[in-house]
Amino acid sequence: MTELFYLSATEMLGLLRARQISAVELTEAHLRRIDEVNGQVNAVVTLVADQALAEARVLDDDLARGHWRGPLHGLPIAYKDLTDTAGIRTTYGSPIYAGHVPDTDALVVRRARAAGAITVGKTNTPEFGTGSHTVNEVFGPTRNPYDLTRSAGGSSGGAAAALASGMVPLADGSDMGGSLRNPASFCNVVGLRPTPGRVPDASEIAAWFSLSVSGPMARTVGDAALMMSVISGFAPTSPFAIREDGSGFAGSLECDVAALRVAWSPNLGGLPVDPETAAVTARAPEVLSGLGAKVEQVRLDLSDAEDAFRTYRAWHYANAFGDLPADRLGPNVAWNVEQGRAVTGADLARAERLRSGLFQRMNAFFDTFDILIAPVSQVPPFPIGRPYVTEVAGTPMPDYLAWMRSAYWITMLHAPAASVPCGFTPGGLPVGVQIVGRPWADLTVLKVAHAFERATGHGARRPALGG
Repeated sequence: MTELFYLSATEMLGLLRARQISAVELTEAHLRRIDEVNGQVNAVVTLVADQALAEARVLDDDLARGHWRGPLHGLPIAYKDLTDTAGIRTTYGSPIYAGHVPDTDALVVRRARAAGAITVGKTNTPEFGTGSHTVNEVFGPTRNPYDLTRSAGGSSGGAAAALASGMVPLADGSDMGGSLRNPASFCNVVGLRPTPGRVPDASEIAAWFSLSVSGPMARTVGDAALMMSVISGFAPTSPFAIREDGSGFAGSLECDVAALRVAWSPNLGGLPVDPETAAVTARAPEVLSGLGAKVEQVRLDLSDAEDAFRTYRAWHYANAFGDLPADRLGPNVAWNVEQGRAVTGADLARAERLRSGLFQRMNAFFDTFDILIAPVSQVPPFPIGRPYVTEVAGTPMPDYLAWMRSAYWITMLHAPAASVPCGFTPGGLPVGVQIVGRPWADLTVLKVAHAFERATGHGARRPALGG
């Protein structure tokens, strides 16, 4: 029998609605699981157990009176430590904000709470979400539940590890260069990078910056869609917020896979890929072909994304963090700020031309294909003690960013992209496949991901963790 904390969020909701369990019982089960395994994994870094139980009691009282708060009624959620939570410590993974307690909730928190979600705490992230390895000076590293000597990825590594080890059924994350997708791949869960504007953010310093997005993480595609139905939808705080509400994500994820035209790129145009990762992801086109899709291996050239991404990212870091004390910033953030201060108007103009040309070429590409599939990460989970990957398949990586090109090149397409479990290396390390759709086709991406998940069952494999 599946432990209560490892049921899908959808299954938990069914039990809650049928009064077979209470929100208090469900919350207590997750709090016990956190107590049992978090010391090994270090995924939940701020726990608000008393508050969570108080919220659960209120929700149980609501249900006793016949009031169902919303689609997440009674489900425990932990929010990324970059996501503001009113009255709950939010450090952004930085010693500068080690004691910071926001006055207001971020939009995803407000929407989830209004839908009945119960806040249990915050999940670990590298400083200001910088890098695809979750470690910081405030809380230390988050470990991979499938191998505690390995990285959980990042920057939503705490969220992915908490999900994989049964500490929460749903979590939020954010993604600029792969921070929803990479940890999902490393921890055998699902992460969706939505089309920018699908889950609106609010910023007083970079409202037009579209590379960073918020999105859902879950153990199943259906649960990710459930969370999307709540957190997506128009908000006037974002100048490019999409007008559609989230109701479409609450419907069926069934689709006619046989009608799909799928492009398969094993290396996104020549990127080095670790042989073990390549071997696992090479099975993905066979799965979709077996479901009837027309799959074609393609040769892509996304190399223009490299200069464009690095230029925009550097500019953003100088804008967002350039006024913070340099001597208190970690090396990755400080390096990005330094790079950003060197960006010129000519650099930004070049980046804009490159990104615009890439967008138009991929727009034509998606007239031919419905979906692109590719590796999420170029490597499997790496040793926890390494700050980043320095070599991929014999190719040296020049800096801490380079090994994640397979994710951040996709960022530049303004497209939705999901990481879905694809299998395991011979040593038992998870590997995800990236399913990318045309801009604004988030639901199509989730439907294909759901079909892939159901055909493979890799996401049902749990880590061997216990007290």
